[in-house]
Amino acid sequence: MGTLDKKVALITGSGDGMGRSHAMLMAERGADIAVCDIDGDKARETAELVRERGRRASVHVIDMADTDAVTTMVADASKALGRIDILVNNAGFGQRATVDEISEDDFDRMFNVHVRGSFFCTQAVVPAMKEARYGKIINISSIWGMAGAPVASHYCSAKSALLGFAKAWAKEFAPWNIHVNAVAPGGVRSGGPVKLDNLDILRAKEEKVPLKRYCEPIEMSYAVAFLASPEADFVTGQVLSPNGGETIVGY
Repeated sequence: MGTLDKKVALITGSGDGMGRSHAMLMAERGADIAVCDIDGDKARETAELVRERGRRASVHVIDMADTDAVTTMVADASKALGRIDILVNNAGFGQRATVDEISEDDFDRMFNVHVRGSFFCTQAVVPAMKEARYGKIINISSIWGMAGAPVASHYCSAKSALLGFAKAWAKEFAPWNIHVNAVAPGGVRSGGPVKLDNLDILRAKEEKVPLKRYCEPIEMSYAVAFLASPEADFVTGQVLSPNGGETIVGY
């Protein structure tokens, strides 16, 4: 399926987990990938996997909380691969804590990575997308950004901000044929749920999902790749939440 032939995608947080899965699937579908991650070794591993699939890859080691570095990274990626057609704002992290446990540093870090990082990365890619009159931007939010959770209010609100960005940017950028959408994953057998829960807890949580399981990273990547493709050229400002039926809301 060459639905992304000759496209260039910049994927933040693509050193491992869902970000790496997005990079590999999009490469298989024809895209060159700008791999962006705070962990250089993991970023280089992802880039090598992209090249094994016959596509070009550039590597950018960056902390998304550093606005100047984000702007430079976008310029470097554009120079290395020619342009950026697709941006996946995927970089992020989870932290479970009650309100009284969240420090000022915790709060700032959560918003600096998820919200500031995504905003200024988007700000940096949009001028060239406007000139080309084409672009796909996908924000990776969370089911918790829609439904909330009792132990992660800073995470929930940061992920909610990404939903707000997607809806506002979709309207702002539509005149230039730039599509903006969000994916709000439910439980994924990667990253936070696996790192933060032991196997018994994970299985107990999966039992509460109507489909009785969390998804594999590739299943989330299918949603991202769809929104990045021409198949979604009339889709903008939407939230797609693959979550096994755990949360069902109108969009």
